Order: sequence, then structure tokens, then C-alpha cells
Amino acid sequence: MSAPSESTLVVIPTFNELENLPLIVGRVRTAAPDVDVLIVDDNSPDGTGRKADEISAADSQVHVLHREGKEGLCAAYMAGFSWGLERGYQVICEMDADGSHAPEQLHLLLEEIDKGADLVIGSRYIDGGKVVNWPKKRWFLSRGGNIYISAALGAGLSDMTAGYRAYRRELLEKLDLEALSHAGYIFQVELAWRAVEAGADVCEVPITFTEREIGESKLDGSFVKDSLVEVTKWGVQHRVTQLKELSSILGELRGERQRKKQARKARRQMRDAD
Repeated sequence: MSAPSESTLVVIPTFNELENLPLIVGRVRTAAPDVDVLIVDDNSPDGTGRKADEISAADSQVHVLHREGKEGLCAAYMAGFSWGLERGYQVICEMDADGSHAPEQLHLLLEEIDKGADLVIGSRYIDGGKVVNWPKKRWFLSRGGNIYISAALGAGLSDMTAGYRAYRRELLEKLDLEALSHAGYIFQVELAWRAVEAGADVCEVPITFTEREIGESKLDGSFVKDSLVEVTKWGVQHRVTQLKELSSILGELRGERQRKKQARKARRQMRDAD
């Protein structure tokens, strides 16, 4: 029986990554020669889409999905996931185009998939994980935000905003991808949380995250604020649901106790009557 990782697709969304794209694809193909690559380009004005076509023409394991415009990272990944699922891939991975996720560490994620995990997250914040080229303020914002997110949702994960991931197809098919929030990068949190809530086997492996050296980051400061506001809403809803479930369980227990009490009373009355 073949391992799931033997049928793996790495999805790489792009928007104005002309310089980075050949580098990251080359690294993936060298580090994991059996893995296929799907470049999802959002009609980049700098010619990234044309470069993707050139790379694909020279390598049958590199594919390109052209989209009409920039609709955000979530929409790009959802399109990539659908493309991969339709073609029967057993494992679908997320990877940034800017080199922040080292293809040389992809095997760490795939090894856990082959051991039975449904979702593997490359974490910057568990033992062995690290971040390179970030200012301290950004590190503290990210680390603190992740601590809050995990606590608010009760997820038990260290890095729910991470974008270096490997999913089993069965998990992606189970999750309602169409209902995901498309605002900013919050969908990463939502996907991880939904996986946990669905009872999936979710684990983290340590990775080294390296801030891009070419081009500009597409992450602005509003991400942290918007994410925390959204997560707080989910957390409150989650706690309310838990309280309702607990109340229902307690109600059933009280009802059962009352029924037993009434049964004992009835037996005593029968004995007294005798």
C-alpha cells in the first residue's frame, strides 16, 4: 500500500512574484522531486503568470492555474485545493512563493501525514521552530496573537496563523471550504480550528520561517487587529455552544436522577402496600 505523500501537490499562490517564483519552484523540485506543484496566479501585472507558464512548459510536474484578478489568498488556496482534489491528489500542501517556507523542510510535514496525521502545521513557535529576519515587535505581535487565538478557541495549537501546511484530502473534503472567511489571512486560523473541531488529527512540526528578501510583504498591520476581533467572536460563540451543551447534559443527568428517585419511591410504596 502506497503512502499518502506519494501523491502530493504543493499549491503556491502568486501575485507579483516574478523574481521569487523560479527560485521557490526550483527548490521544491530539488527538495521533493516526486511532488507536483500548482502555481495559482492572480493575473500578476509584473508577468509572474507568463513566467509560471514558461516553468510549466519545461517541467511536466509543474502546473499553472490562472485567475482573472486578485481575490485574496484564501480564494487562491480554495481554487488550488479544488484543482488538486479534482485530480485525485491524496495530500495537498500550502507554501508561500516568497521563500519564507523552506521546501527543504517539506519532508517534515509529509512524514507526519504518512504516520496518520490529517493536518500538519509547520510551526514557528514550538521547540525547534524559529523566525529569521523579523523585527522584535512583529515577532511579539505574532506570538502573542497566536497565544490569544489558541486560548480563545481552545485549540491547543501554537501557530494557527501559519501558512506552511499539509492536508489529507479526506480532511479537505470534510471541511466546508465554501463557508470560510475570505478576509485577509484569517482563513488559516479558521481552517485549523475547524479541523480541530471536526476531531481531525492535527499536529505541528518545527520549521524555520525566513522573511522574504525579494519584493514587499503583502501583510499589513490591520491583519492582527481584524484577526483578533474575528477570533474573539468565534471564541464567544464557541463558549456559548459549550455552555449550552453542558446545560443540556446537566439537564439530562438531573432528569435521570429524578427518574431513579421516583422509581425508588415507587418501590418503597409497593413494599409498604405489601
